Amino acid sequence: MTGPTVVTGVPSSPGRAYGPARVVRSVDDFGRMRPGDVLVCRTTDPAWTPLFRLAAAVVTETGGLLCHAAIVAREYRIPAVVGAADAMSRLDDGAPVTVDGALGTVTAAADAGR
Repeated sequence: MTGPTVVTGVPSSPGRAYGPARVVRSVDDFGRMRPGDVLVCRTTDPAWTPLFRLAAAVVTETGGLLCHAAIVAREYRIPAVVGAADAMSRLDDGAPVTVDGALGTVTAAADAGR
């Protein structure tokens, strides 16, 4: 069950995933990621690639179809929404969300689907 749309962005890797939003601000926060978390960050670069193995989905504040997060998410076959302005401040860390990588939406979720 999903609630209101919290952020929208560029649909970048298809699929739909549920999980707790995990706001990651820097490499210092990498240890907070757990399998099934939704990675929420400003942007990614190659140093962030190991997090994609853990993430159920990825949401970034910047980027487009050809950004690092979008390309790697497609390689890992996980949903991604990029260019979602203010995602880090609008999504509460640990709150369950639904990411739709085909529509480019992130909605509040009543249950993380676990």
